[in-house]
Amino acid sequence: MMPPVFAHGALRLYLLALLETGPKHGYELIKALNERFGGTYSPSAGTIYPRLGKLEEEGLVATESAGRRTNYHITAAGLAELNSRRDELAGVENDISASVRRLADNLREDIRSNMRGLRADLAATAEAARSTARAADFRTAGSRRSSEGHRMLKEAEMLLQAFRDDLRVELRLQAGRQPISPVALETVKTVLDQARISIRNSLHS
Repeated sequence: MMPPVFAHGALRLYLLALLETGPKHGYELIKALNERFGGTYSPSAGTIYPRLGKLEEEGLVATESAGRRTNYHITAAGLAELNSRRDELAGVENDISASVRRLADNLREDIRSNMRGLRADLAATAEAARSTARAADFRTAGSRRSSEGHRMLKEAEMLLQAFRDDLRVELRLQAGRQPISPVALETVKTVLDQARISIRNSLHS
């Protein structure tokens, strides 16, 4: 769903501003908008390409082939329109900044809400693990207890290593597609901090 900041032709004007810096293909324009919103919003191809087609029909942009891709560049008529609407463009920039803050606040609230549920799940899981461990300890004696403890330590270390390796692969794949957003980084930090606290609590209980 397109943010209200791009109502009434604002996206059309902003696309001209992005093309003023040089020719770009559609994916580059989508990526530029995603980065401008700090990763909180990314327009779809179905949003961008029809507007580029309309701008081309109006003679404000032109296209040229670049291998398999089509590059768009601003025309003299497009630059003239952009120059005549600089004040309006400044207003669009201000609206985008306000939208970024609003979207980030909404995402942070979603993260906090999700973290409350995650903390409850972690607490329940930790309690179940403690109960299972206490029952196992009650049944285990002497050297068997020591052997079982060593085996569980190794299993825990392998779980942590597998978790780390899986997330590293996922992060690198995502970074290859587009930069990791500040919101995603904040989510990783928050989730790992909460997991660390829950694990430590279960170890010392």
